[in-house]
Amino acid sequence: MFKAKAYSVQTQTSPLAPASIQRRDPGPHDVQIQILYCGVCHSDLHQVRNEWHNTIYPCVPGHEIIGRVVKAGAQVKKFKEGDVAAVGCMVDSCRTCESCKDGLEQFCENGMTFTYNSPDKQSGGMTYGGYSESIVVDEAFVLRVPKNLNLAAAAPLLCAGITTYSPLRHWKVSKGQKVGVVGLGGLGHMGVKLANALGARVVVFTTSPGKTQDALRLGAREVVVSKNKDEMQKHRNSFHFILDTVSAQHDINAYFELLKRDGTLTQVGAPPDPLPVQVFNLIFGRRQFGGSLIGGIRETQEMLDFCGEHNITCDIELISIQKINEAYERLVKNDVKYRFVIDMASLK
Repeated sequence: MFKAKAYSVQTQTSPLAPASIQRRDPGPHDVQIQILYCGVCHSDLHQVRNEWHNTIYPCVPGHEIIGRVVKAGAQVKKFKEGDVAAVGCMVDSCRTCESCKDGLEQFCENGMTFTYNSPDKQSGGMTYGGYSESIVVDEAFVLRVPKNLNLAAAAPLLCAGITTYSPLRHWKVSKGQKVGVVGLGGLGHMGVKLANALGARVVVFTTSPGKTQDALRLGAREVVVSKNKDEMQKHRNSFHFILDTVSAQHDINAYFELLKRDGTLTQVGAPPDPLPVQVFNLIFGRRQFGGSLIGGIRETQEMLDFCGEHNITCDIELISIQKINEAYERLVKNDVKYRFVIDMASLK
């Protein structure tokens, strides 16, 4: 075991503060990564404040990690010392169930190991995330980063990127299709960029008229203010696919009505309470309502390579680790375009 500097939280009401944590020594299949950048996901805030009622303290958040390999185990084949490497939302799974064998480790039937706040089969303790100077991960859950991408801006691809890419690929979004993106935040802005790169005609739905110009800059062809019933009515029965990234309560039935026959609405935002669904909106038109959770390791690597080919990264605001509590307060107010990323050099 070795000590690493980190920022952790001790209770659901205490702020994130400097701490020293224990990391396991790299085994034969492990890589040790010096963390350069770590994105700040809204789920970090949920976990830190125990809003999902499952947090084990102390907690070190962070699952959008990019860094440099400083040690590689004797059996490691994909990485060597000095390589840039990335880690997303999970660091292990059972690897034997049907989902794992299909490359869908996020649906591991025996429970994947999250990058933080998860029982760690290797150490026997809990996993600690990327708000730290170092992390040790089995190479099977470590990813390569295209050399042309800005590393800080690429960090949120490890969650926001794959969360939006996976449903677009699964439901076969393609050139010429009409695709809606509901919400223009950390997830939504990546959905716009990726759907546009796939050749779709993207329409953004927002409650904020002030986001129109930004949505168009990101690749949307049109922006609809969802509170305007006339604007919504113009798009009835016209969408092949709608990606809903909103985590607050909202009228999802208004979007079902916009789908074509056999169209799909997929939810990636996670509202805390159930969303009422009018089933006739699904029955008439044979529409589908789906959900999606990040992506497997193979698909996450595919997403990173796709982003490299199309030069896609997140729009970020780079902060020092000392600004993390302030960033959380701004995150609550949606006061970021569109993702905070921590420069981990500030931890030293």
